[in-house]
Amino acid sequence: MSESRLHHLACGTPDVERLARFYSNVLGLPEVARHFEADGSLRSIWLDLGAGIFMIEKSGLEPSPVSGVGAGFFLLALRVSPEERTAFEGRLGAAGAEIESRSEWTSYARDPDGNRIALSHYPKAAPAGPAAAKPG
Repeated sequence: MSESRLHHLACGTPDVERLARFYSNVLGLPEVARHFEADGSLRSIWLDLGAGIFMIEKSGLEPSPVSGVGAGFFLLALRVSPEERTAFEGRLGAAGAEIESRSEWTSYARDPDGNRIALSHYPKAAPAGPAAAKPG
């Protein structure tokens, strides 16, 4: 029996460039491809998740370029090492995405569209310090 694996995760947004820039510049997801409408306008930007693609798709248009595209998702959790977590938190803060809460393994913030994101190293233990603090 073959296994199912992540192909892509899609997120709708009215500003594809802005959201893709956040995930690329702040969280280090490299751009893989851009897709355009017949009129040349940007439809989506694909970023590499390592195990699949994170597709940021234009939404809020009438008619929508892809049926059923709305805005957002519940949570995008990215895997980081315990040692990288504090540096990623700093990058999020510098980009205006303050850490909303923390657990022993995970830090939570929001992207520019307000979607919840997480940096997690579960089940690896965190080093002592600010990233290891209890939820705040």
